[in-house]
Amino acid sequence: MGDLVLHLDNINKSFGGLSALSDVNLHVEEGTTHAIIGPNGAGKSTLLNVCIGRLKPDTGKVTFAGEVLTGREPHEITQLGVARVFQTPEIFQEMTLLENVMIPAFSHRDGAFRLNANKLLSKQGEIRDEAEHILEDVGLKDMMLTEAGSLSRGDKRRLELGMCLILRPRLLLLDEPTAGMARHDTNQTIELLKKIKSRGMTKVIIEHDMHVVFSLADKVSVLARGQIIAGGDPQSVREDPKVKEAYLGGAH
Repeated sequence: MGDLVLHLDNINKSFGGLSALSDVNLHVEEGTTHAIIGPNGAGKSTLLNVCIGRLKPDTGKVTFAGEVLTGREPHEITQLGVARVFQTPEIFQEMTLLENVMIPAFSHRDGAFRLNANKLLSKQGEIRDEAEHILEDVGLKDMMLTEAGSLSRGDKRRLELGMCLILRPRLLLLDEPTAGMARHDTNQTIELLKKIKSRGMTKVIIEHDMHVVFSLADKVSVLARGQIIAGGDPQSVREDPKVKEAYLGGAH
């Protein structure tokens, strides 16, 4: 077993008396792709929001690479090497693809979102070169001067992924990265995420498409009614009777 890089220990989170996460324990190995699956309303997005600091758990602790994340602000967690791709792409619609990828780099390397003329001039060439390489990696370099708002859903997903990659994260959290995509776009995204895996980056993926999960995941955890009900390698999870009953069904 590899080194554990992400630990969720006894995480509990409720909203108005309704339990969203109940005693969740999750441990992710460095360099792996760990998928979290489960029915709608299982608490998957809540779990990622707890990891990234958008939500504070009622009890429990999140630790990443020896650093306690619980109680930190989202920008502090990003500085530690954690990035997230959201369900709905968060991009700057009226800016070009190149500008979209460059902006997070200025913010991240300055330690806060402060862009002044001197920093732009001193770092612009270096960051532009890196942004162009990343756009090439995600298959969007030919469109780098296009306004982001004109992109298809699949291309917006790839752009947001590029915006995360320029942060050089050690851990990448992806919330349904292929949601709403046609099969061709989904397959392209699978290949892109495989390429990222070859670089040793750890990924936690929430995904409903089982083709995506079983194409990418080294480990799978199943969340149902706010609790982890099963976990292990993809094949053992696929065959687990509790998983079939709670989520996968007879077709899987």
